[in-house]
Amino acid sequence: MNQPASKQIEVQIMGQSYLLACPEGGESALLDAVERVDTAMCRIRDAGKVKARDRIAVLASLNLAFELSQKESLHFEHAVFGNTELGPLTEPAQAPGNTDNDPAAQARMDELIRRLDQTLGSDGQLL
Repeated sequence: MNQPASKQIEVQIMGQSYLLACPEGGESALLDAVERVDTAMCRIRDAGKVKARDRIAVLASLNLAFELSQKESLHFEHAVFGNTELGPLTEPAQAPGNTDNDPAAQARMDELIRRLDQTLGSDGQLL
């Protein structure tokens, strides 16, 4: 079976280089994804509460998955229910990773970190 043509692209995420396989013609989409991941991880790192790279990656991936889920729900509601009151689909007013001015969001983030620590146990406690 023929494999689709691909090439390797070197990218930087949170200052670390990664060599990624990329299908021909997919460079733009891959670089967009890398920028989203890098931005999400740097935002969490810069908040100063989480230091470990793997923990930052988990939190960033959860935030990005949450954002995607919200967008998919909005698209679904708009397509199925024809809800014209939604207006154009836009970014959420408060991104899940940005807890600077939202005490409730910060409390949720702290609880998530506590639960991660508890789940990982003493072997995986990175903070």
